[in-house]
Amino acid sequence: MSVETTAGPANAAGAADNEVVATVAAAESVLSRRFGASIRLADPEDLRGSGKSTVLRVRVASTPFSLPKTLVVKSYAEPPVGELIDPFPHEAVSYQLFTALGGEDRICPELIAHDGTKRLIVLEDLGRVPTLADKLLDHDARGAERALLAWARALGRLHATTAGREADFDALTRRLGGRPGQDPVARRAKVALAELPEMLQSVLGVTVGEEALAHAHRGGRLLSSSQHRAFSPSDACADNNLITGKGLRVLDFEGGCVRDVALDAAALRIPFPLCGCSFRLPNGMTEAMVAAWRSEVSQVFPDLEDDDVLMPKLLHGQLLWVWLSTWMYLPRPGVPDGPITNRLPSPRRSSALHARWQRLRDDAARAKRPALAEHADQVAAAMAERFGAEAAHLPLFPAFG
Repeated sequence: MSVETTAGPANAAGAADNEVVATVAAAESVLSRRFGASIRLADPEDLRGSGKSTVLRVRVASTPFSLPKTLVVKSYAEPPVGELIDPFPHEAVSYQLFTALGGEDRICPELIAHDGTKRLIVLEDLGRVPTLADKLLDHDARGAERALLAWARALGRLHATTAGREADFDALTRRLGGRPGQDPVARRAKVALAELPEMLQSVLGVTVGEEALAHAHRGGRLLSSSQHRAFSPSDACADNNLITGKGLRVLDFEGGCVRDVALDAAALRIPFPLCGCSFRLPNGMTEAMVAAWRSEVSQVFPDLEDDDVLMPKLLHGQLLWVWLSTWMYLPRPGVPDGPITNRLPSPRRSSALHARWQRLRDDAARAKRPALAEHADQVAAAMAERFGAEAAHLPLFPAFG
């Protein structure tokens, strides 16, 4: 996926759509109130949001101020009745936090304007640039390696610059009507911790031993850990990371929250545990990424330089991601073993999960956690038996293939 630098001709169907028209009108109102004079927008281009929001690129057609030629507008509908997590405050507050940090520390587009009543944000347009997904799905191994290391360093810098700012994040969240302390991943993870043992037994015939279960619950405790807390994008996917001339920039903070940084670092070992674009990386790549992340974050959390502190947390965080993604993607009886997503090139569910359990087995063995290693080996073997030999082979990302 690439992001266009200028708005093309208005899509007739999109421009006629009531939601698009309403979003443009709301953005004009928010910008005009923000700058104190009339601002007119034109040529809306649908950038296809997550389904929870309308995302448009618009041309600034008329303004008395010095504004960029194009802007990105993101508008949220009211969440469904009963929805426990409202993504709008998470996103708006995340952009507010980073915009307040200034250009040196900002790793995302600048927030130009926002409105809690209209549930709308207006962002800097970063232009036509490749995403991390583009790099991984291309055929340039060196380019992909540089992009992955830039992503890991940016993640560490994000953690370093937001450590100690939880009170600011909570205050901004309250101001927008959100509830501080909500981690969208935590709710799913708690359900996964409760339900996965029975699922592994019914689908794969694997019984989870007490020691392996205890390790999983230690991973769950990272979700409420009071240590090493900083901002997290929650589950950033490869196509939400842009490779720009000013460095890597992160998009989409619908799950933005504050939590233990070890959870994000553990996700580097998979990587992209909750996204469909999750092929295999070459040997040594994840270790290089963790080292790049660690070089940045250890400036504010020096104890994470100690392997005795970091490595157990990484292993438990990795186990949590593996359990959660297995609970989400393991094909139940009657469900086809298809790709995780159709939006991007994506491996079969069974092959992605099999590789994660194998990696967990190897990392647990290196950490001298034999019960966890045995548990992971049993699950991986049962997956290969249940879904066939192809499940035991996860292709490399095309850039490394």
